[in-house]
Amino acid sequence: MVATTAPRPRVEELARSGLETIPKDYVRPQEELKSIRDIFDEEKSIEEGPQLPTIDLEEIDSSDEETRKKCHEEVKKAAMDWGVMHLVNHGIPEELTSRVKVAGKEFFELPVEEKEKYANDQAAGNVQGYGSKLANNASGQLEWEDYFFHCVLPEDKRDLSIWPNHPADYIAATSEYAKQVRGLATKILSVLSMGLGLERDRLEKEVGGLEDLILQMKMNFYPKCPQPELALGVEAHTDVSALTFILHNMVPGLQVFYEGKWVTAKCVPNSIIMHIGDTIEILSNARYKSILHRGLVNKDKVRISWAVFCEPDKEKIVLQPLPETVSEAEPPRFTPRTFAQHLKGKLFRKTDGDVNVDDKNNDEDKSSY
Repeated sequence: MVATTAPRPRVEELARSGLETIPKDYVRPQEELKSIRDIFDEEKSIEEGPQLPTIDLEEIDSSDEETRKKCHEEVKKAAMDWGVMHLVNHGIPEELTSRVKVAGKEFFELPVEEKEKYANDQAAGNVQGYGSKLANNASGQLEWEDYFFHCVLPEDKRDLSIWPNHPADYIAATSEYAKQVRGLATKILSVLSMGLGLERDRLEKEVGGLEDLILQMKMNFYPKCPQPELALGVEAHTDVSALTFILHNMVPGLQVFYEGKWVTAKCVPNSIIMHIGDTIEILSNARYKSILHRGLVNKDKVRISWAVFCEPDKEKIVLQPLPETVSEAEPPRFTPRTFAQHLKGKLFRKTDGDVNVDDKNNDEDKSSY
């Protein structure tokens, strides 16, 4: 169990203090404020514009070739056009995802002083545990969230001593969920690999295979915010992972930057949101998209999300476009780098016209939704 002194009041404590105006450290830069609107109004207007694709995975392993290929094509198209999608009939039992949500919710309902027993120490390089974002991001501003972050797979890389002892089901539910997500990741990587004309297991091997692909979970807790029009739960960024799988408590908040506009993700029951991360975008030479996204907050409802990042080893894997994705007409769009170098080298801001992942937001502490 990690124990350290929190550098400032947790966002949860600020939210419960009764303040009517948020501290200036949480107020977004002026150029961002014009695009931050009420998330519930945004959700109501979803039908008026483009929507994140919803992909039914029920036939992903169908014995009928035509049916199976249709499902695979839908995954491939969503990965190329959006880089994010709602997955339904994903094969992970609803009973298990409910246990994960209940356990996470009960952890965040513990008194702050109890959660502080699991506090991380970012200054010392220890990011696992309970924490709040430090002002080391693009704007220098803080984000309206607390979180709990830890490695969940492989088992020999996780540290159960920092996992919550309460609620009692946390370790069992989270461990089983991680195994289920790992299996789902293999299926998705296989589809994406074949979508590039590669062998079924090629992409999985390129990101570490069964031994070295690392799964890290970040539970995000977004308290009610008295001035949601001035703050963000997590600022705009792309995920550095290969794939990211996200559960949430059916409170809207995710927005993605699609065709020059912020698009609000609707809440789809029993779904898992999946992001294509920078790692797959690089390996595919940008055929698959790692999309810029952010999280809005609101004044009426607490939002909680559970993000599992599937990442390569920081030093073992060299990220670069695969030879099969490169030609005279499509030269490599990324220079070779290890995952660690990619983390270190990511710049803070991405503009509308940028393609190179190097120009996207810094994501060093796995901010996602």
